[in-house]
Amino acid sequence: MSETSTINNTALTAKDFVSDQEVRWCPGCGDYSILKQVQTILPDLGIPREKFAFISGIGCSSRFPYYMETYGLHSIHGRATAVASGLKMLRPDLSVWIISGDGDALSIGANHTLQLIRRNLDVQMLVFNNQIYGLTKGQYSPTSEEGKITKSTPVGSIDHPFNPCALVLGADSTFVARSLDRDPKHLQGVLKRAAAHKGTSFVEIYQNCNIFNDGAFFIFTEKETKLQKGIYVEHGKPMLFDNGKKGVKLDGTKPIVVDMANASANDLWIHDEKDVIKANILTRMFDDPRDTDLPRPFGVFYTTERPCYEDVLKQQIQEAIEQKGKGDITKLINSGDTWVIA
Repeated sequence: MSETSTINNTALTAKDFVSDQEVRWCPGCGDYSILKQVQTILPDLGIPREKFAFISGIGCSSRFPYYMETYGLHSIHGRATAVASGLKMLRPDLSVWIISGDGDALSIGANHTLQLIRRNLDVQMLVFNNQIYGLTKGQYSPTSEEGKITKSTPVGSIDHPFNPCALVLGADSTFVARSLDRDPKHLQGVLKRAAAHKGTSFVEIYQNCNIFNDGAFFIFTEKETKLQKGIYVEHGKPMLFDNGKKGVKLDGTKPIVVDMANASANDLWIHDEKDVIKANILTRMFDDPRDTDLPRPFGVFYTTERPCYEDVLKQQIQEAIEQKGKGDITKLINSGDTWVIA
């Protein structure tokens, strides 16, 4: 891998990752920002452009590969993770990015997502969560809140929604993070962290669907409320929000909000992205509608190291060759009992 990505000895820029295809998302869609941030950070990764592959499923987000001047594949509903797994096993030298949505990844593709997480292939999985089915025109999704009124739930959804970060953490994900389409700087930082991680990086991105679910996350993005309702966690730092006016501490295993006018930073929860127990608590913050004071966390929640599937697979194949020699497909087909059909 070269230290600096180049085209004819010229350093790559974000424009080098922009394809000639017309971007066909609704005006104002949050996908535009996510596309821009991905294209912005790729030149900084020091990877040749021909070593990138973007794999998507079905949904608005899954148009993504068309807009990237890289290799890519627009696959089938819910199976982007399976396709990407096969690619990474055969071509471990590639930087593989999976682009999916809450419906694609957590409904028809939910099992495939969990299999990817447990295998821990070295890929990045970005899940654009807008809490709605956008491409099929506004049905409720696996992350829609209870009581959601949509075309498919005219009197309100009775399904309990998935919490994507909690779900994959429960499947032993080695990297779990959350960011937002409307915070470019934060999203870029999280994407770089995900790319640097050796293993499956799961990043949930809150993405506004301004046509069918406009404002679903405005409480965390608009200047009037975002400081009070969101908290950006950083490893080794106390959990402060609202411009340092408030903090979060643990009362046993229960997070509670404290007024910093009456508390010390020494009393606060210090974020430790290596602590899986606290990461589980973190992903559950704001889940309970009764905890109206708790902010919604954003950042890298958890990261750890575990062998990657493709590396172990390669080692296993090499050991088999050393023990039994290279295989002979013709010999294998003609071994054992055979029949001739007249």
